Amino acid sequence: MNKITTSILAVVLTSSIAMVNAQTQSDSLRTQDIREVVVTGALGLKKRQDAVTSTNQVVNNAEITQANNPNAVQSLTGKVSGLQINTTNNSVNSSTRVVLRGPRSISGNNQALVVIDGVISTLDILQNIPPEIIDNMNIIKGMQGAALYGERGSNGVIVVTTKRGTKSEKLQFNLTSSIDFSTVFKMPLRQKLYGQGYPGDTFDTTDYGGANWTPYENTNWGPAYSSVLGGQSLIVGMPQADNSWLRETFSYKKDGMSNFFKTGVLIQNGLSVTAGGSDSYVFLSVNRAENDFVVDKDNLKRNNFILKAGKQLGKFRIDGNVNYLDRRTSTTDSNLYGQLLQTPTNVDVRQFRNSLPDASYSIYTVNPYWTIDNDRADTKDRIFTGLINMEYKLNDHISFTYAGTAVSGSSIQESHLNAFAFDRIYDGTDTPIDGTSPVDYGLDPIVSNYYKTVSSNFRYYGDIMANFDYNLTDDLNFRFNVGHNIQDASTSTTQVGGQNLKIPGWYHINNVLQPDLFSRLDNSNTRQRSFAWFANIDLGYKDFLYFNSTFRYEKSSLTSVNPVTIQGVQLPFSNKGYPYYSFGASFIPTKAFESIKGNVLNYAKVSLNYSRVGNSSTIGLYGLDRVGAFPTGYPFGSLSSYLPTTTIFAQDIEPEFYLSKEASLQLGFFKDRITFDGSIFRNDNKNFITTISTSSASGITNFQDNIGNSRNKGYELDLGMTPFKTKDFEWKIRGSYSTYDTEILSLADGADEVALYNSTTTNVGIFAVKGESFPVIKGTRYQRDPNGNIIVNANGNPLSTSNFEVLGKVNPDYILGFSTSFKFKGITLSATADYRTGNSFVSLAKESLGSTGASEKTAEFDRSKGYIIPNSVQLVNGQYIANTTPVGNDDTYFGVMNYFTTAAYSSIGEEFVVDGTALKVREIALSYDLPKSILKSTFVNSLSIGVYARNPFFIYAKDNRNFNDPETANTTGNAGGIAVTGQYPSMRTFGFNFNATF
Repeated sequence: MNKITTSILAVVLTSSIAMVNAQTQSDSLRTQDIREVVVTGALGLKKRQDAVTSTNQVVNNAEITQANNPNAVQSLTGKVSGLQINTTNNSVNSSTRVVLRGPRSISGNNQALVVIDGVISTLDILQNIPPEIIDNMNIIKGMQGAALYGERGSNGVIVVTTKRGTKSEKLQFNLTSSIDFSTVFKMPLRQKLYGQGYPGDTFDTTDYGGANWTPYENTNWGPAYSSVLGGQSLIVGMPQADNSWLRETFSYKKDGMSNFFKTGVLIQNGLSVTAGGSDSYVFLSVNRAENDFVVDKDNLKRNNFILKAGKQLGKFRIDGNVNYLDRRTSTTDSNLYGQLLQTPTNVDVRQFRNSLPDASYSIYTVNPYWTIDNDRADTKDRIFTGLINMEYKLNDHISFTYAGTAVSGSSIQESHLNAFAFDRIYDGTDTPIDGTSPVDYGLDPIVSNYYKTVSSNFRYYGDIMANFDYNLTDDLNFRFNVGHNIQDASTSTTQVGGQNLKIPGWYHINNVLQPDLFSRLDNSNTRQRSFAWFANIDLGYKDFLYFNSTFRYEKSSLTSVNPVTIQGVQLPFSNKGYPYYSFGASFIPTKAFESIKGNVLNYAKVSLNYSRVGNSSTIGLYGLDRVGAFPTGYPFGSLSSYLPTTTIFAQDIEPEFYLSKEASLQLGFFKDRITFDGSIFRNDNKNFITTISTSSASGITNFQDNIGNSRNKGYELDLGMTPFKTKDFEWKIRGSYSTYDTEILSLADGADEVALYNSTTTNVGIFAVKGESFPVIKGTRYQRDPNGNIIVNANGNPLSTSNFEVLGKVNPDYILGFSTSFKFKGITLSATADYRTGNSFVSLAKESLGSTGASEKTAEFDRSKGYIIPNSVQLVNGQYIANTTPVGNDDTYFGVMNYFTTAAYSSIGEEFVVDGTALKVREIALSYDLPKSILKSTFVNSLSIGVYARNPFFIYAKDNRNFNDPETANTTGNAGGIAVTGQYPSMRTFGFNFNATF
């Protein structure tokens, strides 16, 4: 795949340069000079791209909306070099993890900061803003460009600018509408040779219940489809409520599991109204989205109202923005897919749509159709955002600005689980299960419950600045901004609930017979505050040399230490502040020296910068206050007891400090028909926080302090080309290459690694390891001889290492991005794709499929003759010889099943580490703008229609048998790389839309 990708890029590049050379001789058309465009940077400061001294990339509205993705964050995938987006929840209300240039901290937050219309916001709000109202997103990759935000900007910033009203006094309307159809994609590949059941002595019989075959298991350890039973109409699953049996042909059902999912439908409608004048504007947007998900009864309904207005009043200007989001979701249990993975390969799960759990395809799993009806969570979210920007111009050189936002949110979640007893005694089935009860050999009774969680949050962010703009000489411009920032965030959560509903179907706390203790539920109040002084200096010499410097002094409540008494002496309250600063410069040789600029090289820019930024999120809320908790278990459950937390932070702990160096180069050739952007960076973390394990006898199990160093480095290359550009036709190509790596240089004295996630069932986890990339996957590995063959013991079972070893790394070696667009008159065709390799992930779906006999690996041989580990060897008299002993030293079907269903298979971590290489076509879109000549006699100013596809095509590595999407993550934290069975399969979407203005 690497060779194919390289060859394609080489051919495209060579042919494009040839076409550009030919065209530049015949026409003078050129692409837009983006360096003259004013971009919005940190704190809303605007400057020309020439004057930007840190690496950034602007994504405009057309790129954001080309495939009509309802999630603006996901629409960036594949379009920004150095940006990695992982899906942490692909349910009806999907969410993502967004990291720029890789992780810097092993325990703190590594996600990019989101800023909307000049003030700090959240990723959740951005993911729910209608993409069509976003004007552009400026992705600030380098820390120098984000240093003005202090700690919050230490991981890069996504600066979002929403649309404003026009200056026309005439009302203008814009109507958008789209409908998407989504289906599951890349379901796990399963073996096609063996069916449902549990093995007995022989399989050449139709005896359903004796020693020969138990047919109602949730496994695929039954007869071969090539046996005498193959093709026969046999009973399947458990008897129905009337003791009748369902029957199916005993054969492989390709879509038996995937048929559970339906076609999801997403309908979006939006209307915006804009008007204004020479000194004012108003913009109103109303958007409605309804998502009927691929899982029946899971749905989302989202209403978004945005009102923006601005007015110039002499020397005073005011701009306001009000955003109201109402979102309602209904979802079933996240473990549904994990249960569905256990569907035998001969079963079409749709047969059991109307069956109870004790009459499903197996007594050992809960019927997924029963789950979606009886295990649900309904959430109502309301978020109100008010934003204001004010400016007073004292004169042409001095102005004062204020930018503030208040966000108030509330969430009400009610979840319930209905009861099921599993107490039916079968009778009259004419099988050996007559007279038995499922409780004797099946699941424990399902106990009903109800929980209600009410949470609220409030966040204030405010900047006040004095701005100075002077031309010190005819050639030297000086700009200076100084200001103060306040941030205040609080949350409140109250939860009630418990088990055993007295009246079935009434979901209310008054109906709960066994309420949980409040101390065991999620009841909390938090508050976090910070304030800072900051300054920004910009110097511009003529039109080719720019210098920028920032300074910020910040105090955060996270680093506050409450008064304590030591040996009778009370120490004072401590709230130490920390300085953060940056320096950057850019130089444009083609403007400084006219002799350099010519027909070939028309633009060149070189930038250098350095910054020192901190991050105190690693300390955690109330980390320096040793708060307590109510313990559980004997004897604490029956006592009134209270214990302090066993993990504490050093009282003199400081934020992590990142020292960043970056250099970048931008070039334009043939009147910008070919552009190149390259950057190289290094971020040194000299102060990161790690955990030291201590003796539990001391009452403290973990101690956290600034003990460790890491280095994050990499580079990015972006190449843009416009091979053809005429009045009626334009072809654009953009390719990118980005690579980054974070190395752990040192940890606490005596420590070589820190575990972020550890699975005891599969002996694999996510770690930070000294001298290795971060994060890495560690686990037990197969023991191998010098030739790489697996070593087995005398019983034929593979030997594994006793210690965990590095099995792979989570982040890719590099990411290739590619996008292209063709425009012919009113027709536009665009596509985006990317390729990632060098990364791995842990697939828990592979473990589940293996233990149930559904994976291809369990059927690559004749099960009736046992299983010999392929290419395995035994050590005999000091020599490795080819192994001929089946696993468990058992050459029967039982031996095969016992191996795959026990720790002999599941406890070797290497088995479940999968290559994360993937080539993905992210978007394909085709649109048509009706000619204005057709519309001139109507009230419609413009009308466009389009069709599109999102995620239409993936290619995974050979050993990823569609177990999981490599980009799936189980957390927004740093322990990504684990693909759990609670995540649904990937989905692809096809849809169409229209857009009209009038």
